[in-house]
Amino acid sequence: MKRSSKIILAAAVFASLQSLAQAAASESCDRACLQGLVDTYLAALVAHDPARVRIEPGAKFVENTVAMQLGEGFWKTASAVPTTFKIYVPDAVAQQIGFIGVMQEGEKPVELGLRLKVRRGRITEVEHLVARNLRETSLPNLQTPRAGLLATVPPAERSSRQALLKIGASYYDALVNNDGSAAPFADDCLRRENGMQTTGNPPPATPGRGTMGAMGCAAQLNTQVMSYIKRIEPRRVEIADVETGLVFGLSQFRHPMEEKSLKIVGVAGVESVDMPFKPFDLPAAHIYKVQGGKIHEIEAMGFTMPYNSKTGWE
Repeated sequence: MKRSSKIILAAAVFASLQSLAQAAASESCDRACLQGLVDTYLAALVAHDPARVRIEPGAKFVENTVAMQLGEGFWKTASAVPTTFKIYVPDAVAQQIGFIGVMQEGEKPVELGLRLKVRRGRITEVEHLVARNLRETSLPNLQTPRAGLLATVPPAERSSRQALLKIGASYYDALVNNDGSAAPFADDCLRRENGMQTTGNPPPATPGRGTMGAMGCAAQLNTQVMSYIKRIEPRRVEIADVETGLVFGLSQFRHPMEEKSLKIVGVAGVESVDMPFKPFDLPAAHIYKVQGGKIHEIEAMGFTMPYNSKTGWE
């Protein structure tokens, strides 16, 4: 083959590869696409019709740790899409999006943790975590997300995607090690779980157990009040959005509840806390707000399961 022919052939091959790469790129989902896909998915969910959303044949669906067929579970009972409480964590690199929102099931509010995985614009994995029986006292905190969770992080205070994932994962280390220094908690860090605020509450009039609920995220862990959490596995921290500084984590808390009381450290008037509970698991979704390399907000939701339950993803 003449040199000129080889050059022409090489150019043609290169052009073809470029075209394929561009085609593949055009089929990937950016931040807006991923967020729109969640909205389309939730509308289909409430319509009880999986055919209304682009789902890959054979896509895996797990709800509350149980593998199901699309159309089963919450697909049959969801009655209204989220309106004001919606937090999206789109990750175009992972082609996944995490979401926490408040929906309706019949006449009752429920909190939904959702993960969608996408390939070439079609959903390949669906994960639901549905928290029911929400406390009436927690519902005011589930009307609208805290402003800090939704705010765009100024470029100078952003962390890289890899740094965000590492920071999100460090939260689980801090919990199982009862070490507030194991994660970069900001002084103003606030955590809510199923709408209930569990840190940063007003201090009680007299020192006592309520003092721990008034502490920040780091100081509270250092009291050992979370030492009943022995294992958190699996831990899946794969989704992060650099623009908003949000990290989405899924995990399963394992509580053997072997101690019937916990020794508390550094809290005036509290030497121990009774723990009269049977062993249980807590499948959970967490969203962490990271700005300036520190965790400022934590929004968590979850529900209880029997101890050492499977996750549905084995």
